[in-house]
Amino acid sequence: MSESPKNTYTRNQEDSSLVVRQVERREWWLWGFAIVVTVFLTAAIVFLVLPGEHSESSPLYWANLREWVRGLAALVLLFDIYTMYQHLQLQRVRRQLAERDELFQLITENAADMIAVVDHDGRRIYNSPAYQKVLGYSPEELDSGTSFDQIHPSDRDRVKQAAENAYRTKRGQKVEYRMRHKDGSWRVLESTANTIGSKAGETEKLVIVNRDITDRKRAEEALAHRALHDGLTELPNRELFLDRLHHAMLRARRHFDYKFAVLFVDIDEFKVVNDSLGHSAGDELLVEIAKRMSSSFRDTDMIARLLVTAESEWRWGALSVARLGGDEFTVLLEDVHRPSDAVRVGQRIQEKLAIPFEIKGRQIVIKASIGAALSANSYCKPEELVRDAEIAMYRAKQSGKARCEVFDSAMHSNAVRRLKLETDLRLGLERGELLVYYQPIVSLRSGKISGFEALSRWKHPDGLISPADFIPVADETGLILPLNRALLREACAQLRSWQSQLGCEPPLTISMNITSKQFAQPHLAAEIDATLRETGISPGNVSLEIVETIAMGEPDRALSVCMN
Repeated sequence: MSESPKNTYTRNQEDSSLVVRQVERREWWLWGFAIVVTVFLTAAIVFLVLPGEHSESSPLYWANLREWVRGLAALVLLFDIYTMYQHLQLQRVRRQLAERDELFQLITENAADMIAVVDHDGRRIYNSPAYQKVLGYSPEELDSGTSFDQIHPSDRDRVKQAAENAYRTKRGQKVEYRMRHKDGSWRVLESTANTIGSKAGETEKLVIVNRDITDRKRAEEALAHRALHDGLTELPNRELFLDRLHHAMLRARRHFDYKFAVLFVDIDEFKVVNDSLGHSAGDELLVEIAKRMSSSFRDTDMIARLLVTAESEWRWGALSVARLGGDEFTVLLEDVHRPSDAVRVGQRIQEKLAIPFEIKGRQIVIKASIGAALSANSYCKPEELVRDAEIAMYRAKQSGKARCEVFDSAMHSNAVRRLKLETDLRLGLERGELLVYYQPIVSLRSGKISGFEALSRWKHPDGLISPADFIPVADETGLILPLNRALLREACAQLRSWQSQLGCEPPLTISMNITSKQFAQPHLAAEIDATLRETGISPGNVSLEIVETIAMGEPDRALSVCMN
């Protein structure tokens, strides 16, 4: 693992100081040794040249003198060799120090991180060239002030406190703060510090390594935004809406006079836009709906969402609308005291949406069904409020669409009852609880039975359930398809049995209704033909009744089914 710049700087400082002290000690020792040798040689020479008791003409004297001179010369030669060796050693050490300093200088000048050394007062002792590359400041501009001058005012106290803690504990910590760029913008820096101690063991300097993490922070903020916002409309999504709704519920528990409401907005017949103009037009329409709804409210009708300003400051901004998915939107209304307040806001939304939209060169007029649920102490989870607002919205659709309904307890009871009915109906199909009743068709001319109409009846364990109760549920949930498929098969089999036993002439007929869900099936004619072949019934003996509105809605398809 590579060593961080701050540790490299500190280690180089310590190693360099140690080596410099060793060089200085060696130089002083060498100088002292040279002085001692010089004094000794000088004393020896003086001693030799002073007149003594021996005669200068004595051969022995001159012989001894020559020996002494040779010895002193050898001593001088050895001293010179030793001095040269020590000098070369010192040169080598200095060269190594210079190479190390050059290497460190090269590293700091080319490092992407900004390295600074500051004293206890915040004055800059050293700034790496990366400061000019990242923040645009020249060394002179940085040296003109303290290290806190360019830090964002909101972060300055926190950075000072971190520096004081480092001096006190002799251990730095990681800090994120904003520093002003020379162009006036703000950059987010990640700073780590290490301490430099004096000989007395006191911390006298800090080595600070700053890394620019602005792009990383923006990426993190973008990810957080995408996680909490709809990708198409940029509105808050379900998760963020439920979070803000949860906060509103907590506030309502603390303040009894605080009331709020949830609106559930669903665009009527939105599928028609997708089917006729394409999904791209549908997406464009959803974006325009979001913009129009967001501008429909007064300032107090808000939902808080998290925004990031240009200065990277986190704050709560106001936004009223959230998109749950598809063509479903929700609104959190605060300061709502009466149901009529929520209804008025819902009507305002409908008025705004009633203005034609210009989509791909076409004018599109839409309507919306809206359900409202008011806050109450009985709610424990935000999902319950959204659920009840959605129930009220479905009541608005059932009442004719383009309406606004306020939730009441009866709606919830009906929704629970309908859910139970749907669950029991699925089980009833599996258990064979659905029966076929036959209503005779009498010929007015002959007075005889000419055929039967096959009708579905449900023999529930608790008793017979009216078709008016379970047929609409079966049609909405798609259960009508297996139900009527089984109805046709059993009715045809029963008709074949009666025809064989009674031998009626002309043959008896059977009739049954075709629902809109069945009519929309692409293989309806093929399914009916397969059933007739399986039961041996002639197609002329089976009558399929299609509601006029279904046939007129798709006349070509109605003709195709009938011809097949």
